[in-house]
Amino acid sequence: MPELVFFSGTMDCGKSTLALQIEHNRSARGLVGLILTRDDRAGEGKLSSRLGLVTDAVEVEDGVDLYAYLVDRLSRGGRADYVIADEAQFLAPEQIDQLARVVDDLEIDVFAFGITTDFRSKLFPGSQRLVELADRVEVLQVEALCWCGARATHNARTVGGVMVVEGAQVVVGDVTRSADEIGYEVLCRRHHRRRMTAASARAAALSPDVLPVTPH
Repeated sequence: MPELVFFSGTMDCGKSTLALQIEHNRSARGLVGLILTRDDRAGEGKLSSRLGLVTDAVEVEDGVDLYAYLVDRLSRGGRADYVIADEAQFLAPEQIDQLARVVDDLEIDVFAFGITTDFRSKLFPGSQRLVELADRVEVLQVEALCWCGARATHNARTVGGVMVVEGAQVVVGDVTRSADEIGYEVLCRRHHRRRMTAASARAAALSPDVLPVTPH
């Protein structure tokens, strides 16, 4: 039976790499997929991995009916044996409903990839709807690590290495950026709560206010 599967995890845990692997495996067997994306780090109409892999994709705009888009494609003689939707957290809840309808009415597998929560630890509306509707939710086992070495569970937005907790929910950035840019960093819950990024931890360690520990 066709399924709606949501692959979730923090940033930097290999979601896009897995999406590209699924595309490679299925296309190698003669299947044809529809690849959807939204606000990829590589630019419009791209699905990219931090490993350097990239492929073309359909950029999903606000208000696009994904079910109608696919029906139109098929009615024009196009083919779609499966759908891959990367950066699915940026899709509107109604677009997630449309992807569920693709599975149920057109009997086409849909594989959605995205992070669950934003930099404030609040659910993205698209991710929330996926959790509510998906036949399966798969948490990726490739663990991203906090700067302290613990398992990273939260996404932090940074400006100049300083964590921020206010602003628009969607601001495109990456875990690799120059020091003065808006970027993202994955943290464990403890350091997300304390707003302690790798940069702020280094600054604290070098501060003259930090007393050295004298061994007994």
